[in-house]
Amino acid sequence: MLDVIDNDIKNKIYEIRGKQVMLDSDLAKLYHCKNGTKEINQAVKNNINKFPERYSWILTDDDVVILRSKILTSSLKSVHGGRRYAIRVFTEQGVAMLATIIKSDIAVQTSIQIMDAFVAMRHYIGDNKDMLLNIETKVLEHDNSIKLLQETLNKFEEKKKINEIYFEGQIYDARSKILEICSEAKNKLIIIDSYADYNVLDIIKRLNIEVTLITTDKLLTKDDISKYNKQYHNLKVIYNNTFHDRYFILDDTLVYHCGTSINRIGYKTFSVNLISDIDMINALIKRINEIQT
Repeated sequence: MLDVIDNDIKNKIYEIRGKQVMLDSDLAKLYHCKNGTKEINQAVKNNINKFPERYSWILTDDDVVILRSKILTSSLKSVHGGRRYAIRVFTEQGVAMLATIIKSDIAVQTSIQIMDAFVAMRHYIGDNKDMLLNIETKVLEHDNSIKLLQETLNKFEEKKKINEIYFEGQIYDARSKILEICSEAKNKLIIIDSYADYNVLDIIKRLNIEVTLITTDKLLTKDDISKYNKQYHNLKVIYNNTFHDRYFILDDTLVYHCGTSINRIGYKTFSVNLISDIDMINALIKRINEIQT
């Protein structure tokens, strides 16, 4: 049924606030108003009691944003460009009421076609409800995918910032950054530092997750670890002397390389870098798993 209605009319029916409406500017053109939109709005102003909000209303900024998303770029001028007045829209009932005020042969005939278009649109929506719902679902999924991609890109940008350098004397800033890195872990954290001492324990005790420390027994003894775990119960230590560099492995996913031991942070220039090479990350995690078994 929708196909037999004047395309020029049906294409001017939009959905705003869950209602099908037409713009004052489009009605002015269809009615051949000599003064354009001004004539439409003056008619409403002179008979405002006949146009409750369920018949007609002025678009808010949010309404305009929604409307712009529904209108082709070539038609956007009718939405905002060059207008002196706010945009008014009319529901089916509002159009019918407007036709009784603008008494011209063209207005009467056009209003009949508009009424037919509104009815046809309702039938079309009713007959194709499942299809339209599926389209709306696909659009929502598409929007969510874009949102997820944007969040991923934002996180990637944030992670890139971790590639930082600290100079001699920046002890507090460097220590704060290491604590920030460790706090990113959600479930588990592995720290590799051959010269770990009580400075490492001071950081680990702040974390509410299981932590594995791979180090040598040069600065932390088994007795030190035992005393620590009697109070905090979250540390496992593996004594191993095969690592030279220092690493932080978060949830078996993110790996940070640190250019100095935690007990010497800030005393000399060093850098902290996020490792992005997947093969390198997997090789390091595989090596750690071999050590633990």
